[in-house]
Amino acid sequence: MRDLKDAFAGFPERLLGDRGAALIDEAARECRSWAVTMTSAAGSGHPAGSLSSMEMYLMVYGAANITPENFHGLERDFVVVSHGHTSPGAYSVLARYGFVSSEDAMAHFRQAGSTFQGHVERVVPGIDWGSGNLGQGLSAGVGFALAIRARKRKDHVYVLMSDGEQVKGQIAEARRIASHHGLAGITALVDCNNIQISGRTHDIMKADIPSLWKVDGWGVIECDGHDTRNLYKALAEARTSRGPTVIICHTLMGKGVSFMEGVPDYHGKAASGEYYKEAMRELGASPELLDKAFMKRNSGEFAKPSGPDAKVLSINTGEPRTYYPDKQTDNRSGFGNALEDIGRLNYSDPDRTPLLVFDCDLAGSVKVEGFAKACPEWFIETGIQEHSTATAAGAASVCGVTSLWADFGVFGLAEAYNQQRLNDINHSSLKLVLTHVGLDVGEDGETHQSIDYIGLLRNLFGWRLLVPADPNQADRMTRWALSEPGNICIAMGRSKIPVVTDEKGEPFFGGGYVFRYGVLDLLRRGGDAAVITTGHMASRALKAWEILKDQGVEVSVYHAGCPLHMESAAIAEAARTGRIVTFEDHHASSGLGSIVASKLLKTGNCCHIRTLGVTRYGDSGSSSDVLSAMALDPEDLAAAVRSLMAL
Repeated sequence: MRDLKDAFAGFPERLLGDRGAALIDEAARECRSWAVTMTSAAGSGHPAGSLSSMEMYLMVYGAANITPENFHGLERDFVVVSHGHTSPGAYSVLARYGFVSSEDAMAHFRQAGSTFQGHVERVVPGIDWGSGNLGQGLSAGVGFALAIRARKRKDHVYVLMSDGEQVKGQIAEARRIASHHGLAGITALVDCNNIQISGRTHDIMKADIPSLWKVDGWGVIECDGHDTRNLYKALAEARTSRGPTVIICHTLMGKGVSFMEGVPDYHGKAASGEYYKEAMRELGASPELLDKAFMKRNSGEFAKPSGPDAKVLSINTGEPRTYYPDKQTDNRSGFGNALEDIGRLNYSDPDRTPLLVFDCDLAGSVKVEGFAKACPEWFIETGIQEHSTATAAGAASVCGVTSLWADFGVFGLAEAYNQQRLNDINHSSLKLVLTHVGLDVGEDGETHQSIDYIGLLRNLFGWRLLVPADPNQADRMTRWALSEPGNICIAMGRSKIPVVTDEKGEPFFGGGYVFRYGVLDLLRRGGDAAVITTGHMASRALKAWEILKDQGVEVSVYHAGCPLHMESAAIAEAARTGRIVTFEDHHASSGLGSIVASKLLKTGNCCHIRTLGVTRYGDSGSSSDVLSAMALDPEDLAAAVRSLMAL
């Protein structure tokens, strides 16, 4: 293990010596036998691509300042595997460098409950990002590089990629972001073996790969991806470059196993029987590797994945502002002002964690302009490139910074849903701020009305969702979210709205109010029925409460600021009135109403319930008119309550 790492002593200044080259070549042979055995033991996987990338893996993990000892810290280099299906190659090399056990990897590859999943995941030591579908890795690498620069470090980021994924748009986005921001500390390596699952890459979708990178401002180096000296020299040149660099590695699919070489079939097919034995013979390894792997695999004993370590961050969130009922304010401004406050408190303090704020050409609309002016080095403009931004912001959050991305709801979540799903899988700590959600976006019309954000996040296991009722709660939710680990979304509309008050006319969410995740805030108390609402609809619900009170009907009004995780006791309390109406600017079948109904069923609390929400794509007009057309006025809510009273 150590002898192989020693071959890179003096990198990048010193050339690779004869002994070092021989050590790497021998390691490549051994790792190839392990990779083939992994897929044969599992009966599936991607052996041939793993073989073509083997020298890339060995050279990158050798050249990078990353070891089993420093991996759990931040003062090191980072490695991203974009073509995650070549996991047998990655696991073999990680085993050779001492991160994992080769015996465990061969035995438990693709076994249910094992660390060694079919695509690389962060639970494996040495893997910095779970790649998921192709095209995501470079964006993650860009996020790491931005975080490293914000921490004023000189560490390097390596991204290993396939040639087939080069036609994906997200990669182009990531290339442009890296070039625009002058990220010299990132090197990409592309395995150009000209084979993908359906055949020859140039037949599937022709692309001039070097030109794609050159036009986006990257330095381009081409080399023989199996020549260790050549590859070492290319890595050294890239490491000392003044800009981002890509190394185009010309390789042979299935390198080292004759019947796999240049054959598309083995992109995703394991060798079995005599073919496996022939592969071992050609690689100078014993077929007994497979027998031992089967024996260990069938024992049912293996280490369970524990998940990546959470990084301890330090951020001063300051004191909240209070907005008063004499003036209407939008939740966006409540968020934006709090963000600027926090930025100013932390920007010049070297003991505080950097706060990176990402924007996709909407700084004024999403209210991050104040932060951008106050903290220019922490503001990351990425243009209209949402897919790459979602991944980069997520990756940055696990690289020693706090990261926040603000965008319209339809862009930041609906458009980039897969990226947010992978952020969840990667246990990132992104703060996603969605503005212009619901019908409240008004005049922009149905294409821009984010009416499914609760349902989308409900599908993901790790995300938390905050929906503020007014600017005071938006302020406090923002400060809370930036002090908490994990992926947290804050969703809000566009319009200026009334400040929510208590029955004395004082700001309900001002003064001594402290936000606590999962709490349902009881805005008004009554025994005839209960209204549960979320977000800006709280002010409309309170108007309905006034209408009903004048009619002699006493209702409780609850605000669910955390619709994904509402306290059961408050739901049970609401159910004891015998009647619940949910009221939301969201798809009526997938949001607050469905969650409340589900909780009632699970807890055995029976009552009459009506769910008022969005039942079709909305119109284009003022927010007030669009909500009226959807029958979401205070009068509509009051009528729904009265209809339940008649039952």
